[in-house]
Amino acid sequence: MDAKNRIILHCDLNCFFASVELLSHPDLREVPMAVCGDPASRHGIILAKNEPAKRFGVQTAETIWQAKKKCPDLVLLPPHHDLYRQYSRRVNAIYEQYTDLVEPFGIDESWLDITGTAHLFGGDPRAIADDIRRRVREELGLTLSVGVSFNKVFAKLGSDYKKPDATTVISRENWREIVWPLPVGDLLFVGQAARRTLGQYGVETIGQLAACRPEMLETLMGKLGYQLYEYANGLEHEPVRSKEDREPVKSVGNGTTFRKNLTTRDQARTGVALLADSVASRLRAAGLYAGGVQVTMRTPDFKTSSRQKQFAAPTHLIRDLTQGAMELLESFWQPPTPIRMLTVTALYLSDSDTAFEQVDLFRPQAIQNQQKQERIETAMDAIRSKFGAGAIQFGSAADAAPTDDVPEL
Repeated sequence: MDAKNRIILHCDLNCFFASVELLSHPDLREVPMAVCGDPASRHGIILAKNEPAKRFGVQTAETIWQAKKKCPDLVLLPPHHDLYRQYSRRVNAIYEQYTDLVEPFGIDESWLDITGTAHLFGGDPRAIADDIRRRVREELGLTLSVGVSFNKVFAKLGSDYKKPDATTVISRENWREIVWPLPVGDLLFVGQAARRTLGQYGVETIGQLAACRPEMLETLMGKLGYQLYEYANGLEHEPVRSKEDREPVKSVGNGTTFRKNLTTRDQARTGVALLADSVASRLRAAGLYAGGVQVTMRTPDFKTSSRQKQFAAPTHLIRDLTQGAMELLESFWQPPTPIRMLTVTALYLSDSDTAFEQVDLFRPQAIQNQQKQERIETAMDAIRSKFGAGAIQFGSAADAAPTDDVPEL
């Protein structure tokens, strides 16, 4: 099928965590309610909220005390991540009845390519999207917003355009009128840092981004700059990949050359933690666990050293990757030897079905700690998916704000 004739849907479940909780608490449907990490703590974070809470201005990622200040009667519920995963699988099973090309994007979003199957369901993309929304609402009690377009990026913009429980079609005829006036931060992969960079050059809307010279954007932002130019101009054409089509990932890594050399253990740990945070987030997004980690270091004279180790049990947690990477680094690096570049790479990857088989069953406290950490970092992922990668950071990574002593990555 010609790429110009593609029909891509992006399905985004509305207030997913809160909506699943309301299935067990229907009496709270018209009451301001939110799901949060620790309802007993004033410093817990809001993970999701229902529509009545939205009307009070309650926002995802703000603290409980901030939310309570806006809405004193806000009802707080703890999260049940296993239940959310169960409903996510059930929703995707409905999607798979329309096409085998279903690509999840987080726990509550999926792309569907119905180009080759639309004729089996009447051929009208909007009607098909409406039918999917109807079935999810009637069969599971959940609502979703659907974007319909000719590529993945515009389909996602469409699902965000009107909520809740709506279908938006962004076609080859109307996309400039709909897309270009939107804030540039609405575009996929334009996080806080990219928005700040573009804002310094007066780029506030997607249309202004589309009008930029691609060479300028590439100079400012590297490969991401050219990628965003293509996105803004409707030139994105990545396929929707089914599980069977996705190539197995052998490693996930992230590296950077620092603006200033690292010379102390604290500086090195900060750098390692930031890299491990990025790697762990990507592992969780792909449903993968690392059986080991590798650290590569380069000095200002371009001497490169590398070591790797295996973990006792597979992991995709920032804490474990940071600890393992630092143990490796300290095995061959002595401060104040300057570090110019670091790379942290997750190795020996496996899927989530086999990840915890090796956990020590004779240490129940260790298992509880692991599960608690899993919930924390999963909540971080949910917040970042809505507000960008810089919205929240974990532990020592959060302490890595750029200073004269700890250079920016």
